[in-house]
Amino acid sequence: MESETPSPNLLCSEDESSLNEQKDENLEFCSVSESDCEFIETLFQRETSFRSIKIGSTRSRSKCCRLDAVKWILDTRALFGYHHRTAYLSVIYFDLFFARTEYSDGIPWLVRLLSVACLSLAAKMEECRVRALTEYCVEGFKFQTNVIQRMELMVLNTLEWTMGSATPFTYLNYFVSKFCGESRHRQVKLRASELILAVIEEINVVEHRPSVIAAAAVLAAYDYRLTKTTLENKIEAVLSWGSLEKEHVFSCYSLLQEILMLKTPKTTISPNSLSNYSTVISRDSIKRGLTFDDSSQVHKLSKR
Repeated sequence: MESETPSPNLLCSEDESSLNEQKDENLEFCSVSESDCEFIETLFQRETSFRSIKIGSTRSRSKCCRLDAVKWILDTRALFGYHHRTAYLSVIYFDLFFARTEYSDGIPWLVRLLSVACLSLAAKMEECRVRALTEYCVEGFKFQTNVIQRMELMVLNTLEWTMGSATPFTYLNYFVSKFCGESRHRQVKLRASELILAVIEEINVVEHRPSVIAAAAVLAAYDYRLTKTTLENKIEAVLSWGSLEKEHVFSCYSLLQEILMLKTPKTTISPNSLSNYSTVISRDSIKRGLTFDDSSQVHKLSKR
């Protein structure tokens, strides 16, 4: 995937002391300038050139194994106070790894170990303060540091050391300013961010353009009852998008509608209804399980 270079004004001003607080300062809304819009258009063009690329194997992965891995990533992100983008980036690594390899997803310890390696790598890319590998706890398993490091190297080699990928979070300020008029900017952005983390449990992120996910999330956060005609009218504000992008946004928006309905049945969606999607896990809940202290098992896999 294309590397992502932040625009100076797209992200809110941050200092190192604030980056790793539980509150993700990147979720604050910032106004979008003309230069920001030009930068976003450049990212659109990169996505367009990328979308025709077929990634690796077309085999069907176990949805159950992937869902378990993604939930662990989201829970651990919340526990560690990592940024939302860190979790998304780690899921990109996870999906790309399985798309480009022939490893069996029926090996529970391998899926769990891959989850740890992907989140650790993403944290090293995004966070100013990274947790030690010994703090990455997985229920039922105990991975020694050298085993995790071996898996990290396998991921790096499989992804050809291309670790900077575009995510929907880069586009949020842009779409909020395009779709939401003059009101509720911060509220919509916060809700859209939670929706993005919710939808990655349902889709393979490398098969969907991040801008499409971002647009759908902003629209669903703004109003989850929009008709297709209303959606198309709003998307008209994105001049470089055509009918294909509209269809993709509508499809993703429909999925987000289902998620909202499932998460909050018989109630009206409130601004805070999405804040509990990621349940914080306790480090004390980790019980005795399988211990992996020999990286040779991972080394054997790398030789296949």
